[in-house]
Amino acid sequence: MTVEADLHNVLAALVDGHAYPDVAPEDAVTPYIVYQQVGGTPIAFVERALPSKKNGRFQAAVWAATRKEAAAIGLQIENAMLLATEFQVEVVGGQIADYDSETKLRGSRQDFSIWSDR
Repeated sequence: MTVEADLHNVLAALVDGHAYPDVAPEDAVTPYIVYQQVGGTPIAFVERALPSKKNGRFQAAVWAATRKEAAAIGLQIENAMLLATEFQVEVVGGQIADYDSETKLRGSRQDFSIWSDR
């Protein structure tokens, strides 16, 4: 498996499988989570050896009908990421509240630095 497949499994378990890479489908059932890689820290050794681990910075955003629901699932995301055994996580900042005027959904997003040997 890849780190993105592992990440999907961790997040999908929180929202009855409604977790999507990059963008949710138009008919997505709420609440749902969207995740994407937004950077990372590449590793390069002077002796040109390949690293055994890779780092990616990922953002997970939950969308729900209410602010309370979005914040609660956002906390579940943080806890699930920290407890995941598939990879090592560092939380990069706190939750950021969001609102989508087109869908009228409330959101919460947060970034995570993930180290993985996959």
